[in-house]
Amino acid sequence: MSINAPRRITVLRHAKADWPQVADHDRPLADRGRHQAPAAGEWLADSGIDPDYVLCSTSVRTRETWKLAAHELPKRNRKTVFEARIYEATAGEIIEVLQETPEEYRDLILVGHNPGVQNLVEVLAGDESLGDELSRLRQGGFPTAGIAVLDFEGSWKSVEPGAARLVSFYVPPQD
Repeated sequence: MSINAPRRITVLRHAKADWPQVADHDRPLADRGRHQAPAAGEWLADSGIDPDYVLCSTSVRTRETWKLAAHELPKRNRKTVFEARIYEATAGEIIEVLQETPEEYRDLILVGHNPGVQNLVEVLAGDESLGDELSRLRQGGFPTAGIAVLDFEGSWKSVEPGAARLVSFYVPPQD
């Protein structure tokens, strides 16, 4: 595959988490989150998004979110990397992780946490992003099980602020 091939970054915020008496990293999904995650997977499938590479935070809630969402997708043989650096990461730290993606992958999904994922999308989204989608994200935030889809051209090493275009932003029902 050409280094300058079109690529897609899909950013999925973990579904609603529970608040039991455990360390933050170990928080599981709440009942609502167990319904949101498969719905997010259905939206991905209906949108034709079935990534070949997954970067997922190591937290319990992100791992559970991805497992439930991925079950709704047709592809089963994707590369999945559970990456500790995504947990509590800033946008800049997530960009560094994205830049390490092997070039043979074109379609990536990142499963992470706020505020990092919202900041990442805002930083990556260039001037050609869909204005309404970016405005909605900035005004309403990035809710649990929310999904942002960004397109860009170039190598993974070229991921940087303003390099992508926000093409879709999905907000699932929050009840």
